[in-house]
Amino acid sequence: MELKELIQQLNLGVRSARGHLEREVTGGYASDLLSDVLAHAQEANLWITLQVHQNIVAVASMKNLAGIVLVNGREPEQETVEKAEAENIVIMVSAMPTFELVGKLYSLGIPGMER
Repeated sequence: MELKELIQQLNLGVRSARGHLEREVTGGYASDLLSDVLAHAQEANLWITLQVHQNIVAVASMKNLAGIVLVNGREPEQETVEKAEAENIVIMVSAMPTFELVGKLYSLGIPGMER
């Protein structure tokens, strides 16, 4: 499923890289620990987190993630948006808590980690 479809289905707000919403999402990963995401998220995953600082962009770029969704109504810092724009990383926001958002993603067919 493409990011633009998830944005519409889940009413997500887009905060950066609006020109890259055709990215395909192959799975999801939810974590607030950057080291955990680096170790376990897979390419083209959608990352769900409450972290808002610019280091999330570096991690998403290194892992070639499809995008980042910030939960609980959190907004990215201005420096984070600027870095995401420069690196074409899509950052989205949701008012939902992590548990609810992950459940909705799963019901839309977005799988978790393969074991």
